[in-house]
Amino acid sequence: MIRGVVLDVDGTIVRGREPIPGAPEAVEHLRDVGLDVCFCSNNPTKGPAAYVDRLGAAGIDAHVEEVVTAADSTVAYLREHHTDDALYVLGEAELVDQLSAAGLSIADDHGEATAGVVSIDRSFDYDELVRALTVLGDGTPYVGTDPDRVIPGPDALVPGSGAVLNAVRGVLDHDPDAVLGKPSATARGLVLDVLEHAPEECLVVGDRLDTDIALGADAGMTTALVLTGVTDRDDVADSPYDPDYVLDDLGDLHEVIDADPDSDACSGVNADADAAAGDVKR
Repeated sequence: MIRGVVLDVDGTIVRGREPIPGAPEAVEHLRDVGLDVCFCSNNPTKGPAAYVDRLGAAGIDAHVEEVVTAADSTVAYLREHHTDDALYVLGEAELVDQLSAAGLSIADDHGEATAGVVSIDRSFDYDELVRALTVLGDGTPYVGTDPDRVIPGPDALVPGSGAVLNAVRGVLDHDPDAVLGKPSATARGLVLDVLEHAPEECLVVGDRLDTDIALGADAGMTTALVLTGVTDRDDVADSPYDPDYVLDDLGDLHEVIDADPDSDACSGVNADADAAAGDVKR
């Protein structure tokens, strides 16, 4: 029985600041039937309060304690492994603010950095790549906030943290110690702490196979892919992650929630996905 639902945000619930059609009603239905909800985003620049405001502006009720972001999982990991390190941060000011607010130390002088954090930075350029090589090139440990190479923009896909991380990784002789956000074990732990249910009682819904569906599959959750973000039907057929359900959009989620978990009632939610995903199944 499903008791808790993990919802991705960008590409699943909203696109930019606009709600994806059917999403507000889908979230309302989850609450109406008494399910616990966790909004989980791989955006490392916005904190939970910002997401509450953003979702609220899109007509979706959310609470701070229900939101987990890539910045949250990055903070959790750094607190465990790099509490006393001075951090070189390749990222935007909002991420730096969140790390500082969590009590982590930011290196004012890059030469004093003893660990690094690499994330999305819309001003990233060659000079910053040179700086990353200088600071991290001697084997200094570093982490990525999230693996997303591209992210949904209002009108098209744009580069994300993963693109910057790949550029930095390409000039170094060592990989990051960890890449946080979904589907990392740290993110899974935070999500389950929010929902307070066993993984097998949780459903994760998102538009990415390698983050949302991977997070659920690795944890033993039920998984549902929506086709409103970065993934299309051909991607489903080629992925090592096989979602339990493939939905056109979040508006179809009620058919998953309302289905008898012991029946095949949901197999018709998106019959056209059969050819891509094998079958839409429980």
